[in-house]
Amino acid sequence: MKSLPTLLLCIMTIGSSIVCNAEQPAIKIGALYNITGDMAPIDLPASRGSRLAAKRIDEKGGLLDGKTLELIVVDTKTDMKEASKAAEQLVSMGVAAGLGYGDTDSVLAAGPVFQQHGIPFLTSGATDPFLPEEIGPCLFMVSFGDDDQARAMAEFAYATLGTRNAAIWTNGSSRFTKILSKFFKERYRSLGGNVLEDRSFDAGQTDFSAFIQSLKKSSPRPDVLFISGLPSDAVPTVGQVRKAGIRLPILSGDGFDADLIERLPQPEEADGVYFSTHDYRGSNRPEVTAFVDAYEKEYGKAPENAFAALGYDAVNLLADAVNRAKTTEPKAVAKALAETHDFKAVTGEISFTRPGRAPVAIIGIPNGTYRLMKTWTGGNHTLPRRDPATK
Repeated sequence: MKSLPTLLLCIMTIGSSIVCNAEQPAIKIGALYNITGDMAPIDLPASRGSRLAAKRIDEKGGLLDGKTLELIVVDTKTDMKEASKAAEQLVSMGVAAGLGYGDTDSVLAAGPVFQQHGIPFLTSGATDPFLPEEIGPCLFMVSFGDDDQARAMAEFAYATLGTRNAAIWTNGSSRFTKILSKFFKERYRSLGGNVLEDRSFDAGQTDFSAFIQSLKKSSPRPDVLFISGLPSDAVPTVGQVRKAGIRLPILSGDGFDADLIERLPQPEEADGVYFSTHDYRGSNRPEVTAFVDAYEKEYGKAPENAFAALGYDAVNLLADAVNRAKTTEPKAVAKALAETHDFKAVTGEISFTRPGRAPVAIIGIPNGTYRLMKTWTGGNHTLPRRDPATK
């Protein structure tokens, strides 16, 4: 395997041009993404959004009186050992900050390395609400928390769809999926719903025939199925349920915001599927329209999912913090990030100065098209202590 510095150059170093000019002072930002492997449907679009943001910043004159933003993008291949190793190498390269990843497990592998060195790390898509508490004050989240998206989907299932009896399938290999299903189950029951089945499946499992037979034999029959899964779980679960003739609504979290229509053999199999994700689809806010137009111009297609917008937001948040800090010294950048208040991002206003309720978009897929069904803005609730069983 190539050494990481060589690998970095093979993947992408982005400034105002693709060439790194040693005579021009550059601000180095490390961008860790799983561009290949199981998390690629989430992290590849996010990396594209990050690259686009860096390019646009440099086209507008860069940061701190014209310094180039050098975004060092690393593919850690959905491998936690690679994530930790890449974080160490980026720190040794003198990055002012790090960003990236749309999954909790990768952030848990890389985040502590940045924390140990006092360097801020901004996760563009991981949603575990306990991450800042567990890793430390150098960890910042662009996204909403799993507590919010689970509550949003439970309330949508109960109040909007009118369901009362849920079955829950959970990928038991991921902390993200276990926490998500835990919060969904708690909220659904608190509303008055029943959980008839609560089953766990293995990482990489592709045969769900036993789960499907259990659904068919259950009495009473579930009227909604919540699948707490990763992007790689979406096609085998949804496809097999639909092929078995089961038409009940299927709900999931933002792990299903990963080209589901494009990857299913028959697009109509996605009818009745709903997932939570970050809010930007269909919005005419200037931040959204500028991003979508720029993305289409750069890549020749619309953003694949909300993670493209989150990657874009992460770079712009860091750029804003660097400008306000007036330095690239990591502690000063971290302090400026912590003082971020009502930053106007593609996915909404972001603040780190107070607890917030980021809006949750609930997307349906009628007739093979993605459609915003509801925007959940939630209400105040206290985040419970982390359950060690979900670790």
